[in-house]
Amino acid sequence: MMEACTHNRHNGTIVELAKLKRVCWLEVHGKFDTRKLSLGILYQVSFLIMLEESSQGWEVPINVRFVLPGGKRQQHKVNLNEKLRESWMEILVGEFVASEKDAGEMEISMYEYEGGMWKTGLVIQGVVIKPKKLDME
Repeated sequence: MMEACTHNRHNGTIVELAKLKRVCWLEVHGKFDTRKLSLGILYQVSFLIMLEESSQGWEVPINVRFVLPGGKRQQHKVNLNEKLRESWMEILVGEFVASEKDAGEMEISMYEYEGGMWKTGLVIQGVVIKPKKLDME
């Protein structure tokens, strides 16, 4: 079960967050219209999250995934148990180049069904889709 709460950023902006209360199965899904992006640009997709100090139940890695409108998908597991507590972090889901063939709604997911452990203390600020910075040598 998730509850809505607010967070006051350093610049004074108030942001609505989703805070996990207690679940056995984790399932978070979102959609984004890729037509809002510039064609030909390499983008990174990440979840912006924080684990509270008292968080528990993250021993089993979670799955993160995105599916583009054309069917291309990226998926991998992330071990949240190894991450710092009480610190905002971006959990990389994957990368893609915006193209006409993938114009439409992409799906972004975070889930874990198999561990059977009760999970608490996850705070989700949202999904970040941003151009990837390339290292210039």
